[in-house]
Amino acid sequence: MAARRRAALAVLLLHHAVSVLAGTSYYDILQVTKDASEEQIKRAYRKLALKYHPDKNPNNEEADTRFADINNAYEVLMDHEKRKVYDWYGEDGLKQFQGGRSGGGGHTMNAEHVFTDVFGGGGMEKEDEQIIKGNDVIVELNASLEDLYMGGSIKVWREKNVIKPAPGKRRCKCRNEIRQREIAPRVFYQISEQVCEICPNVKYVREGDFTNVDIEKGMKDGQEILFYEDGEPKIDGEPGDLKFRIRITQHERFRREGNDLHAAAEISLLEALVGFKKNLNHLDNHSVKIGTEGITKPKEVRKFEGEGMPLYQSNKKGDLCITFDVVFPEDLTDDQKAKLTSVFT
Repeated sequence: MAARRRAALAVLLLHHAVSVLAGTSYYDILQVTKDASEEQIKRAYRKLALKYHPDKNPNNEEADTRFADINNAYEVLMDHEKRKVYDWYGEDGLKQFQGGRSGGGGHTMNAEHVFTDVFGGGGMEKEDEQIIKGNDVIVELNASLEDLYMGGSIKVWREKNVIKPAPGKRRCKCRNEIRQREIAPRVFYQISEQVCEICPNVKYVREGDFTNVDIEKGMKDGQEILFYEDGEPKIDGEPGDLKFRIRITQHERFRREGNDLHAAAEISLLEALVGFKKNLNHLDNHSVKIGTEGITKPKEVRKFEGEGMPLYQSNKKGDLCITFDVVFPEDLTDDQKAKLTSVFT
């Protein structure tokens, strides 16, 4: 029995490892790290749930799916037991855990119930007004075609404001209470009153540090890489986000159009007529055979399938398009002219 249980656990662990490599984890869905605190998870959920809520995205099936995924991820990661099972055994292990606990199929809360539980009955408009955030920071990140073809990491130096302790006390907004007041017999209204006046003082200090930005294969110009809550801080509020916006630097040999790469190759007039053997050195230094035994016309474009840019988060690749420039001789001798004439007549 124990051996069978160990074997089942091994299968679950293997399946979880494969699924993490192949798919999107609950942490990825909420855009948080695996060691994120409950408060960080809740903040991330609030931001994403507001963005993809069906009321803000009518008749948008993709947004509906994202909203459901966000709520499902939040429900699991905010439950200590479920999160522990998920971290060890993945979704399959979680299903078995839920099934075993409920005596059948596991129970998942309705997405709207999760949303209401977090936001209360005030709706999205109320939450939008209550969230005080620091400014988002957008950094233009120069990336080479090699970076986007092979993937990699770019180290970026960045300076930002950091909240530090300061002498004295201050009034803050960290605690508000809702109180009711009677303005007429049996007529009440609610007000929000600040009740905290004893917070330690803080100040902004400018600090610098390196940030490692991971570039994934196939990313495109203008695509943004999000560092959640790593933007400008906000006293008594939430930090903004840091976004690195990719800008592709010009390459000396290749040009990108969508998922395809374009390059030029020079051949002589003789090679254009009788064929040639030639290799092109690619972005990762592998060689692509671009020769032919046939005739090549000036400015002819040949397509080499699967030799273009990798598609983002996919195993597929675009194509490589080579434009052949035929280099004509500056002049010909009388003897050369005669031989050419005899060939073509």
